[in-house]
Amino acid sequence: MSIEKTPNGRFRAHLKSGRVKVATRTFDTRREAVAWLTRERAALDGGIDPRAGKERVRDLLPRWLEIRRTTVAAKTWQTDRELLRLVPTSMMALQVSSVRGREVARSFEALLSRGLGHTSVVRYRASLSVFFAWWVREKLIATNPVTAVRVPKSSVPPVELHPFTEDELEAVHDAWALRDPRLADVMLVLGWTGLRWAEARELRVGDFVEVPSPALLVRRSAPEGVGVKATKSGRSRRVPVANRVLPIIKRFTLGKGPDDLLLTTYMGAQLHRNAVVRTLDWKHTAQGRRIHDLRHTAACLWLARGVDPGTVQAWMGHESIATTNRYLHHLGTAADIAGLARLNASLDEGLGTAGARERWRNEPEIERTPHDRNCSS
Repeated sequence: MSIEKTPNGRFRAHLKSGRVKVATRTFDTRREAVAWLTRERAALDGGIDPRAGKERVRDLLPRWLEIRRTTVAAKTWQTDRELLRLVPTSMMALQVSSVRGREVARSFEALLSRGLGHTSVVRYRASLSVFFAWWVREKLIATNPVTAVRVPKSSVPPVELHPFTEDELEAVHDAWALRDPRLADVMLVLGWTGLRWAEARELRVGDFVEVPSPALLVRRSAPEGVGVKATKSGRSRRVPVANRVLPIIKRFTLGKGPDDLLLTTYMGAQLHRNAVVRTLDWKHTAQGRRIHDLRHTAACLWLARGVDPGTVQAWMGHESIATTNRYLHHLGTAADIAGLARLNASLDEGLGTAGARERWRNEPEIERTPHDRNCSS
């Protein structure tokens, strides 16, 4: 028989293909045993052999990554490779057919609790889903356990914009210059051009042009530990060079060839975040900002000086104008400024709100209703 009751009161289900026993599993209730047997028979009829699904995740993951190395873009493969680091040890030890939605959900929760950002966990979910979808196609498993599981919203508040004002940028530049004038100038260039750190590391002398106007051509990126690759958007962009940093960039080009790095240390070496942070004593001089906040600073400087959001979007390399609009929310729009001016004007006028409120308070108490007294309090 397919289901038998064991001496200890549990139920053992036997899956057979003809006369060959394919799989056996024991359950606490008969209902669970019947449900499992039904699913496995359907999978067997669809060409999926449950015995193949007994291979463990830790053995299948490297094999899948080898296939992905030659079939997807290098950036996608690097993202998929993060599964080796992020998949929990408990899931790695499971047979691929034993992974259920609860294990997947627990892995999301564990990563969020470790401080991984919501977007990073979403990327992890995408790679994990493709991994299991591959083995569904290869008929090792019947269903993808990731499909029905969503990444929970993180309770950690998102990192807010914290740009420097123009005066603050100049002040902190002076503080950095006391420690390393060249690196201080590099940081000032980032604050006026909006370059990402990886883009600044790979900028070449030939990427600086002066015709028809001074600008930097941002075409490559060099994240530390990864190597040279395309920019985040995959497209190049032209970023204008303001007069404040134009002499600095010209000094950086002196004695260098077109293919040499533009933004470097005094010794001509490529920039490294840890060394720069240590040299500039970033923790005590940057007023709680990150290096990436210099990029936010540039966008805010441009918008505050009247550059239209569409142009700022192009200079920043944003995929969507919605990303650029975050800076407008931070700064406030022209409508906000005009509205505030009207509010302040009414308060300053003798017959405005302030004057009316003062006269209201000085009126005889007998002429005011209880409701009026509550409104004026």
